[in-house]
Amino acid sequence: MTGDEPVTLSARDILPETPGALLLGRVWSKAASGPCPVLVRDGELFDLTRIAPTMSDLLEIDDLSGDLAGAGPSLGPLDGFLDAGNGCGGLGHLLPPCDLQAIKAAGVTFAGSMIERVIEERAKGDPARAEAIRAELSDILGGNLRGLVPGSGKAAEVKAHLQKAGLWSQYLEVGIGPDAEIFTKAQPMSAVGCGAEIGVHPGSHWNNPEPEVVLAINSRGEVRGATLGNDVNLRDFEGRSALLLGKAKDNNAAAAIGPFLRLFDDGFTLEDVGRLRVGLEIAGTDGFMLSDHSDMAQISRRPAELAAQLLNPTHQYPDGAMLYLGTMFAPTKDRDGAGMGFTHKTGDLVTISSPELGRLVNRVRPCDAVAPWTFGTRALMGNLAARGVLE
Repeated sequence: MTGDEPVTLSARDILPETPGALLLGRVWSKAASGPCPVLVRDGELFDLTRIAPTMSDLLEIDDLSGDLAGAGPSLGPLDGFLDAGNGCGGLGHLLPPCDLQAIKAAGVTFAGSMIERVIEERAKGDPARAEAIRAELSDILGGNLRGLVPGSGKAAEVKAHLQKAGLWSQYLEVGIGPDAEIFTKAQPMSAVGCGAEIGVHPGSHWNNPEPEVVLAINSRGEVRGATLGNDVNLRDFEGRSALLLGKAKDNNAAAAIGPFLRLFDDGFTLEDVGRLRVGLEIAGTDGFMLSDHSDMAQISRRPAELAAQLLNPTHQYPDGAMLYLGTMFAPTKDRDGAGMGFTHKTGDLVTISSPELGRLVNRVRPCDAVAPWTFGTRALMGNLAARGVLE
């Protein structure tokens, strides 16, 4: 395998394992000549365009489950949108289950990734220094950070202790302080879906996937459901300077979301999000394999709190927002030699999974080798108008 092959999937590869999931998605339909919100039912996709032309509009509907009873015609089996890989044939291809929403992310929300951010900062973007710094800091910081409630009196005591020891960091400030780090991950309409290529900046030599749960929030601040995400990160760029966060995060195809949005209902709630187990698998064309998992129960701030810090009386999102909840771990398994840690190579196949949310699968390419992003908000509005689906 060279890594140039398209990602070939089937419905059973990506759908949740748990029964009863109410799934919404978005596809590029060749039959409709454009993007369509869809309902996934029994392995078939039903067009929701006549109920709401965008995912943003769809999530504003109060009794959404009732409206879904009137889902439009079938666009065909889900397999018809997967069988050719990357949309090169078949009925179309999967898009991320969002469109007009802002794409935001919370950072430093798990103790493990908090330590890794401090390591990046101290290594100044040099992966060769990371292992020694990790050995120096992990025991000290891990013992202090485990179980801390951000913004609490105990957190303030730990801050004073670490400051005195010369170990305080801007990452610890947002990790255990009262204010979460919420940043713009990508522009609306720029994320990629399951089966697509994900991009890593060609100038980066230390980078990794960030497996995360993503919340879908409407304009009223209501969290309507959850999906999976890959918040691709450049550890060397951000490690050189925190002011390079934008360049470390917002690049062509560097935000993957999917495969589908699982709506909250009696069988799956926001509280259940806090109990999810999220898996990560990386398969390289060089034979490298990594398989790991982590638990959302380890998150330092409850998902509801992060949503409230995003959208509140001081900050609104009239088209809604997708919120990455933060990564549970950064891969550190050596790939190119002892002490060198992990970094992506072209052709890596990355799978992020949860039994309740399915599997998000993408292949890694340099950002400048991935198809450029050209279909933005203006193109979407023009497409919907030409199809006569805008009121």
